[in-house]
Amino acid sequence: MRVAVFGTGRMGVRHLQVVRELGWDIVGILDQHEPALAAAGKQFGIPAGRQYREAQHLTEQAHPECVIVATTAPGHGPLTCLAAKTGARYILCEKPMASSLAECDQMIATCESHGARLAVNHQTRFMPQYLAAQRILQSEDFGPWTSITVVAGNMGLAMNGVHYFELLRWLSGERPSEVTAWLSDDPIPNPRGAQFKDASGAIRVTTASGKRLYMDLGADQGHGIRTVYAGRTGMLVVDELSGKIQLAVRGPEHRELPTARYGMESHDSSLQLEPADSVAPTRAVLEALIADREYPTGDDGRTAVATLVAAHVSHRQSHRAVGTDGALPRELRFPYP
Repeated sequence: MRVAVFGTGRMGVRHLQVVRELGWDIVGILDQHEPALAAAGKQFGIPAGRQYREAQHLTEQAHPECVIVATTAPGHGPLTCLAAKTGARYILCEKPMASSLAECDQMIATCESHGARLAVNHQTRFMPQYLAAQRILQSEDFGPWTSITVVAGNMGLAMNGVHYFELLRWLSGERPSEVTAWLSDDPIPNPRGAQFKDASGAIRVTTASGKRLYMDLGADQGHGIRTVYAGRTGMLVVDELSGKIQLAVRGPEHRELPTARYGMESHDSSLQLEPADSVAPTRAVLEALIADREYPTGDDGRTAVATLVAAHVSHRQSHRAVGTDGALPRELRFPYP
């Protein structure tokens, strides 16, 4: 497989590691920042002739079959479309998928019209802590699950929150339908540059059937990530950084009692997973894309961006509930990192 990686920052380097693990041929790397480009070339033994500053030159000279777009969000749309138009068969784009819904739609349409398969690097379905949660939430002991609550330190909705939008969609099998948000006015310092803005804050997302996602990512919070899954007869708490999982469920003899009897005897258990790793799930996404099996599609990536846009619209409109349907502003661009 002939692979090109656009962007040689932190995530780009991880993608290069994955490509090397797979034994594929790195035919080109691209970055506007010369020091990052040279550092990646040195780390992975990529000669200067395969290091590019211009995407058009790379695609014309190297003819990659697979392109990984790991630049900042403003580059995702143009570079994905260029890769599709110049013959790439497989494209893996980092999240958030794009800076606007219009760009998401253009990316999807361009890939479809040129026969390119597009994935967005939402890794949820390949990460052990979420796979473990899925198994538990589907169990009889837990009962139908109802909500997910994420409490974390100060992290942005575009860089981190979109993973939980995808988590809600993946676990429920439904698109988020309505969003209410209270975003922080305190900017999150961004190492990619002062031009990039990513809001933290509080958000509520619901699906048509009533599944709920709550997120509290306050700018005044600075430690940890814990996710609580609640169901009719169980509660699951996951420390996402340490991998510790704690489960509490009602005994079988109490499952049919009303939910108001929330103080019934609890059957508790715990599980320890390896701490979160972004390289192995990234490899799993790429392998699933190539094999055409259960990968996060461009449509999935657009759904996460639509939820993100709805959050910003809700905040700007005095925190009213906003739908994620076609009424959202498609052309509005956000300075996502």
